[in-house]
Amino acid sequence: MKRIILLTLVTILFGNNIKLFAQEGSVSGSRVVTTGVPFLTIAPDSRAGAMGDAGVATTPDISSQHWNPAKYAFMKSNSGVGLSYTPWLRSLIGDMNIAFLSGYTHLDDRQTISAGLTYFDLGSVQYYDENGGELELVSPNEFAFDGAYSLKLSDNMSGSVAMRYIRSDLFSGTEEYYPGNSFAADISFFYTKDFRSQGKQNNMSYGVNISNIGRKISYTEGTIEDFIPTNLRIGGAYTTEIDQYNKVMFTVDFNKLLVVAPEYGDANIGQGNQDIGPIEGMFKSFSDAEGGFSEELQEVTVGLGAEYWYSNQFAIRTGYFHEAETKGDRKFITFGAGLKMNVFTLDFSYIYTLARQSPLENTLRFTIGFDLDDFRNQSRR
Repeated sequence: MKRIILLTLVTILFGNNIKLFAQEGSVSGSRVVTTGVPFLTIAPDSRAGAMGDAGVATTPDISSQHWNPAKYAFMKSNSGVGLSYTPWLRSLIGDMNIAFLSGYTHLDDRQTISAGLTYFDLGSVQYYDENGGELELVSPNEFAFDGAYSLKLSDNMSGSVAMRYIRSDLFSGTEEYYPGNSFAADISFFYTKDFRSQGKQNNMSYGVNISNIGRKISYTEGTIEDFIPTNLRIGGAYTTEIDQYNKVMFTVDFNKLLVVAPEYGDANIGQGNQDIGPIEGMFKSFSDAEGGFSEELQEVTVGLGAEYWYSNQFAIRTGYFHEAETKGDRKFITFGAGLKMNVFTLDFSYIYTLARQSPLENTLRFTIGFDLDDFRNQSRR
């Protein structure tokens, strides 16, 4: 009973990251590194989503919790909160959504605490028995809640540690499978330096974030365990003034999953390498590719982005995301815009895919952020 819909869920969510994030169907000769709970790697906000999914070294914003919590230490406002919403893979499923809530507050001039909640709603799923009869209607979902502590290590550098609880309830109403639970940690650093050149104000920044360092997740009480998507993100950004009203930023991110590849030739559903632990898998991930160093380089995705601001109030953004054909083949161009008022900011982004029949095609993201300091000042007037 219920086998058809269960197989569909497993295929979409665990069988191959191509199915969830990239092109519909498989790529000949593909060797995709698969993990459980891959929703943790989806860009949840509009600003980074409009710049090719690059955000580890960009100027701090309300959604830094996902990209690099260490950036919060350099936020000019004392506190803020933001909410992002993404209708996900709407070309495949009409009611799948991702919501991301984030916020922060400064404890003093050096210390900041922040939190985030990512909720992945897979929509309504109708179960059927082997005879095609309708059974119950269920609503699979996943979420992750995390908190971070950030500290200014110097005038130009900060570090952060985050802790995360992950819960994945994909097989509601079944007896064979159970909700998966896991705990993870992030370690991140951010460096930023202002300087003047040819009479103009400039900034260089760098960021690194190792995210989702934690235990494997299981839906079968430990008989089969999947790695969670431990990820290394490194990037840089350069911002320069054009004149007193205009400035532009360029940024680049490099990502690599620190997860040992499945044993090729298996069903490729994450069941290989069950005897390898998460920490051991992080180190082995740099030398596990069958094709050697050249294939390891193919496992690195690249995000390029640019952002233009007029008078610190209106922004236009674009970017490009690249993934090797044998590792998922995600290739898309992104666009977006932002509006910053005294109390709130509004952002949106759009994905234009470079491959036919991609589930990511025409994906939109929306983000609204509130500066709580300005809100309190406005309310006092």
